[in-house]
Formats: sequence, structure tokens, C-alpha cells
Amino acid sequence: MSSSIVIGPLLRHVDHDSAAVWVETDGPARVTVRLTGPGPQEGRSAEAATFSAHGHHYALVELTGLPAGTDAPYEVLLDDQVVWPEPGDDRPGCRIRTLTPGSPVDMGFGSCRTSVPHDADGHATHGVDALRTFGIAHATGQPGAPALPELMLLLGDQVYADATSDAMQEFIASRRSLEQGPGEELADYEEYAHLYWLAWSEPWMRWLLATLPTLMIFDDHDVRDDWNTSAVWRSEMEQTDWWHQRIVAALGSYWVYQHLGNLSVAERAQDEIWREVVSRGRTDEHPDVTDLLDDFAARVDQHPDTYRWSYARDLGSTRLVVVDSRAARVMGRGQRAMLDEAEMHWVSDQLQGSDGIDQIIIGTSLPFLLPRGLHHLEAWNEAVCDGALGRPAAAVGEWLRKTVDLEHWAAFHSSFLQVCSMVGELARGERGPSPASVVFLSGDVHHSYVTRVDPASLVDDETLTGGHVERAAQGDAPSMQVLQLVCSPIRNPLPRIMRLATAAMAHGLAIPLGAMAGRSGQVPAQPWRWDDLAGPWFTNNIAVLRVDGTDLRASWWTGEVHGDDHDHPVLAEVETLGLPQGD
Repeated sequence: MSSSIVIGPLLRHVDHDSAAVWVETDGPARVTVRLTGPGPQEGRSAEAATFSAHGHHYALVELTGLPAGTDAPYEVLLDDQVVWPEPGDDRPGCRIRTLTPGSPVDMGFGSCRTSVPHDADGHATHGVDALRTFGIAHATGQPGAPALPELMLLLGDQVYADATSDAMQEFIASRRSLEQGPGEELADYEEYAHLYWLAWSEPWMRWLLATLPTLMIFDDHDVRDDWNTSAVWRSEMEQTDWWHQRIVAALGSYWVYQHLGNLSVAERAQDEIWREVVSRGRTDEHPDVTDLLDDFAARVDQHPDTYRWSYARDLGSTRLVVVDSRAARVMGRGQRAMLDEAEMHWVSDQLQGSDGIDQIIIGTSLPFLLPRGLHHLEAWNEAVCDGALGRPAAAVGEWLRKTVDLEHWAAFHSSFLQVCSMVGELARGERGPSPASVVFLSGDVHHSYVTRVDPASLVDDETLTGGHVERAAQGDAPSMQVLQLVCSPIRNPLPRIMRLATAAMAHGLAIPLGAMAGRSGQVPAQPWRWDDLAGPWFTNNIAVLRVDGTDLRASWWTGEVHGDDHDHPVLAEVETLGLPQGD
């Protein structure tokens, strides 16, 4: 009996001369990716044998040496039998498109996507899936839809391991009792594998993920709500009898399903796990790496400084830096940091100016810039947690931190100040030629907005002294812009009452409350001033950022059901903005 594809194909890292295609299969197989025609690349192919973990079989096929600007359909073969495209599928053939030097880059982004049925009931409870609708629009040639981006950056919560659907709960119940920990949440690798299948196997999603290159990074729900909020949270989890197996499964499956495809050919060749997979493959055509993956995941959970999930790549004159804002945290009263020392040093290395770089895009699941009032409140809460108002207040502060998710960059304020300092140095030309913009792309907060930093606040000479900012005389405002673009959720909208509360709190009430907190003396001085440019929007969204040299344009898109055709929602524009540039 011939093998078949379980999940995929997923088109992952694509650059000017290479492309990576990932698949999960139902058994050991030799996987071939072959370009079809007509065209000069017709017949070109690459292959790889599967490896396995926890009884699941995977392959990552690397096509290298492709010409820049390649645009060709492809097919997937298992043991020399064509299995993709599937017979009878009338969707357009999936294509591999390598980057073209000097051309504009369209970068989609978004976060927070639940996987429930795409029917009337699912749309009533979770709204229309903006990413699936994006795929339908491109597969059917919907007029007015944005061009298919060069890549889609998925900024966390691709799967929800702690808020499971009915289908996922049925699968869990078929294996174990829901009365035992962790109940309806995921417990092990097998359950993660099924959750990824639920997320990525719907036919329109499958077509999109086979056509549109994706890059990914985790957020909390890929593991569990409030993952690594604080040392208190972590201690509570480690006292359970199920957490160790859960975190090992979460990180191990993340490496396989998400992280492996983020890497370039050269980066994979240096990755410690991939090197071992390749090494074992020399003596065993289909190696089982379960032990390797579990040991690795257990180690990096306890010692996050031994592995880096963050990554960077240059897209022509645009540098993309994707930062892990979850696993590399330092947690403890008085010593909190969003990134450990090694990770922060790596970020610093990426934030360097160059004559060939026009834009620096920083992807981080958690917004770097919250609405200003909310930012002050989170910074104030961190000070309270660290004992600024005494031990009893610190305990209340920790409870508040976990209960209402006060764990963004503002709540790891020393890290916030460090990144502000780096970006300020970029603006002042102290790290090489300044780019036109530094743009933060984020998700997480279940609403979308755009903020802009006052350029005049970037010229202060900032030095960190005891967590505070010392200011020198202000000079002329730099030409470099700093922007925060948020797109969240893809499919997990806030209830209407929560939308009103969030709008009032984040963009209204938090402003005077934050100002009061700032004047309390417990919040360190802020190096920047920033204000809303657009939003907030609370619909399920997917966003597209167009980078054309020094010019930026961003648009947000949602899905709408017309009539009763729930199978084929239509893409609708929420907002399009020409983003400001320096004088």
C-alpha cells in the first residue's frame, strides 16, 4: 500500500535561490518535490527520506540552486508516486516563487487562530477565519484582493493547547479520562500532533499553506495561557504531575511542526537537532529521533539559554528579525527580563544599520508598544511585584499580573529599555546608517492598531542606570520612523462586551490611570512618546505590509459571509494606510 500525506505540504522558508517544503506522512517514505511546467525549471527536483518522532513521520525537502524570480508549479511524490496535487482537486496548482532582487516585498502577518468548523455555528462563536478566507480569495481570484504576499509571518497561537475544540476533546477522551490532569488541555506529543492536523488540514487552508511561504513563532497558547508569565506561574505549573510531559511535548512538536521550516538551508545545517537527524539518516534511512527530541525539549525548557528560537533573514533591502518573547525569559522578583543575556545580545547584533538595509522589521508575538496608558500600568505592576509597595502588595501584584495578563514588554521593563536604547542608537546613526523605519509587527492582544513613536523622543542620549533613563539635551528629530503594527486575532475574537471594555481600558481609561501610575514614582521614566495612528479594530483580521524600498503601506483584511454561503466567505478590506516616513 502506498504512503500518503497526513499534513501538508507546507511551503516554508523561501529566499532568492532555495525553497523548503515540509510534510507529515502516514509512514516511512522517500519524499520528492518536483517542479512542473511549462517553464525552464520543469523537471527540477529534490528529495529527502522521512524521520520519525513518537510514531509520526516527517520530511523536510530542500530545493537549492533555484534562479531568483522562479515561479513554477510543483508536485509532491512519495516513493515515486504523485500524491499532491490530489486527483480531482480543482484548485489552482501550488507554486514555488523565489524572491526577485529589487522587487517590493509583501509580508502578511497575524496571530491567534482557533481551529473550529467553518460553518454557521463556528462562525457564530469564533467568527470567520481571516487566514482561510485569504486563501479562498487567492485560489478563486477574488477581485480586489491584495496580491499574494512573498511570505506570511504567523506571530503566535497557531494552535490552542489549552482551549481545545469539541473535535480535539473527542480525540483526547478516546485516549484518556478528561477527569484527570490536564483535563481538556493537551497532555502529550500525540495530542499535539492531532491538534496540528486539525489546524492545518482543512482543504482551503491546506492549499494556502502549500502556496504561501510561512514563517512562525510561538506565543503562550501554543503551550499554555500565560506561559512564563513569572516565576510564581512557573512554580505552580511544575508542581503538577502533568506539566513536564506537556512542556516537553509542546517544545518538541514546535521544533518539528513550526521551527524547522523557519530556518534557511545554512541555518538548518548548523541546527543541533537537524544535524543529528541527518547524521542518524546516514546509517538508518528513516531514523527515529523521539529520544533526541524529548531530551532536547526538556533541556531547553530548563536552560533556555542553550538554544535560540529567534531568527533573522534579509529580504532584499528589508531585514526581518523574529524575536522569541516567551521561552527566553528571565523570571524572578527584581530580575525579570523578556530575553536572557545571550538572546538580547543576539538581538543587538541584528539591529545594526547597513547601506543595503532600508527597513528593519521586528516580529514579536507580544506588542512592543502597547497603548501608552496600558504600558504605564504594566510597568507599575512590575514595580509592585518587585516590592515597591511592600510584600503584601507584591503578592497582590503577582496575582494581578497572571489574572489580567500583565506580561508584555512593559512588564519586563529593563528589556523594554534595552531595546529602546538599541533603536535610539539606530535612529542617531550610532549603529551604522539609519534605516528609513523600524517597524514592530505583533499580535496577541485580540485587537489591531497602529502606533507611531514621536521622532523627537528618539534623539535623547539614553543610558540605563538602575533601570531608569538619563536624558541629555535633545537634538534635531531623526528621519527614521518607529512604528508598531498589530494584527490579532486571525480567528478568536473577543466577546462584544470585552471589545468595549478593552477599547475603554487600553485606549481610554488606561491613559489617565497610566499617567497617575507614572507620577507615583514607582514607574521608571519612559524614553519614548508614542500615540495611536489608527485603530483599534476588533474583527478577525489578516494584515499585509508592503515594503517598497523606503515606502511602507499596510492593509488589514477580514472575512465576511455573504448570504448563507458559509463555505466561501469573501475577503473584505478593513483599513489601508500609507505609513509615515521621515522628512
